[in-house]
Amino acid sequence: MSSTEQIPEQKVVEASAASSTASSVKSFLAGGFGGMAAVLVGQPFDLVKVRLQTSEGIYKNTFDCFKQIIKSDGALGLYRGMATPLASITPIFAVSFFSYDLGKKMALAARSKDADPNAPMTLAETTFAGAFSAVPTTLVMAPSERIKVLMQIQGQGGEAKYKGPMDAVKQLYKEGGIRSIFRGTGATLLRDSPGSAAYFVAYELIKKSMTPKDGSDLQFSAVLFAGGMAGVAMWSIAIPPDVIKSRIQSAPAGTYSGMVDCLQKTIKADGASALFRGLGPAMLRAFPANAATFLGVEYSRKVMDKIF
Repeated sequence: MSSTEQIPEQKVVEASAASSTASSVKSFLAGGFGGMAAVLVGQPFDLVKVRLQTSEGIYKNTFDCFKQIIKSDGALGLYRGMATPLASITPIFAVSFFSYDLGKKMALAARSKDADPNAPMTLAETTFAGAFSAVPTTLVMAPSERIKVLMQIQGQGGEAKYKGPMDAVKQLYKEGGIRSIFRGTGATLLRDSPGSAAYFVAYELIKKSMTPKDGSDLQFSAVLFAGGMAGVAMWSIAIPPDVIKSRIQSAPAGTYSGMVDCLQKTIKADGASALFRGLGPAMLRAFPANAATFLGVEYSRKVMDKIF
């Protein structure tokens, strides 16, 4: 084959690589926009969830927790600890959607040679991509969650230990080094891997069922509904490991030797029902926060598709 005959094939390969890179970059940026939307909508519910999970006998229920926070700190008290997730949410969600895009490419690359490369992704492939997305994301999520939880539980009685997120990082590092900052990483992955699989599978299935048969764009309301239900699907299975994560990350050093020890002590002290503590605010948050997430992702992606 002559060199002139190789040029078209080389251009196709280069174009494909450029398209793949552009897709990954867009997924990264769109995830960041979606994440910021999620924090602004969902932070009050997340605050209440964490306080219910880490306190004992202070709040009667979800709505009592809301009332006590507002009475003590005002409406802005519902956004306590928001600085950390808002500052880190761009990399967290950006990495999540970037990793999901990467997981889809890995699943497609693993198809047999006889399979149609343009065929829609199967349920198993989407599940793999969703579960895989949590692996890189956890490296960013775990320390952010650790700081966020510590900031959120302040004000439940006693003096505030940390002046702010950076002060919390400094004190944690001084107390236990980098391991202290990353405490709860295993529990975070245990929560997010199956949770992310359910999250993306639910979104893709609902989105597919609501996509117009004429191939036109998904309507605004359909994006909101699919995104909201994706959040509900995730938190329906994520609460027990989330309780373990919150307790490990908020407890003094040495309280638990690991996830299993935390699980055993939680059930022994508070019963199995304690593993579902915070389910109410998590579900209240799940729909609006994730509806906002996917709205931010879908529409920022459309804008980028037009520009690039």
